[in-house]
Amino acid sequence: MDTDFLMTTKLFENIKADDFLKLFSCIRPRQESFTKGQLIYCAGSQVEEIGLIKSGGVNIVFNSYWGSRQIFAHLGPGQVFGENYAALNNMSLAADIEASEDSQVIFFRLQSLLTSCSRSCVFHQQLIFNLFKTSAQKNLQLTRRMIHTSSKSLRDRLTSYLSEQAKINNSPKFSIPFNRQGLADYLGVDRSAMSNQLSKMKKDGLIDYKKNHFVLKDLEEGY
Repeated sequence: MDTDFLMTTKLFENIKADDFLKLFSCIRPRQESFTKGQLIYCAGSQVEEIGLIKSGGVNIVFNSYWGSRQIFAHLGPGQVFGENYAALNNMSLAADIEASEDSQVIFFRLQSLLTSCSRSCVFHQQLIFNLFKTSAQKNLQLTRRMIHTSSKSLRDRLTSYLSEQAKINNSPKFSIPFNRQGLADYLGVDRSAMSNQLSKMKKDGLIDYKKNHFVLKDLEEGY
């Protein structure tokens, strides 16, 4: 197991390097690889393990009965998924969790993270605290998507999302984790209409872009 990577993640923050050997014997992690588009968990299934993304990324996707698709969140390296459902035991997943690209995921049984073993390892309390923090951060991420999609205006949805990405990257130049269809699914809009609006925003001097790389200009203009 890649100890160096785990030590950089929020889930294992403030865990001493000397404790990782004991930690592995307690939580028994396993690693699995997924190809782009492969389902990690499907809607309706029950989850006992949480996943920690080592490389690549995952999308949380809701597919309706009539075939429409919405991406509720994108998660990248160091982020976790499945923790809420694993904690609720018999609750079935409401959405698919799929690899957005070729990915590696480390799985842990939630019970082993939350329950102190017979040796009363001190890192269990730190793990519980870290898990609470990472879950809260992901809930905030889902809240931000609600903010992006609250407007009826397609341009407002795009400017809300792109503005947030500029803040996250601390730069008007950044790359997003979606292709055009993925971005349309995330914002809950039609891909063709979104592409047309992006072209208009570029013509209006608000943005420049190439594939998934964007440059924000003067957001005050063009409305």
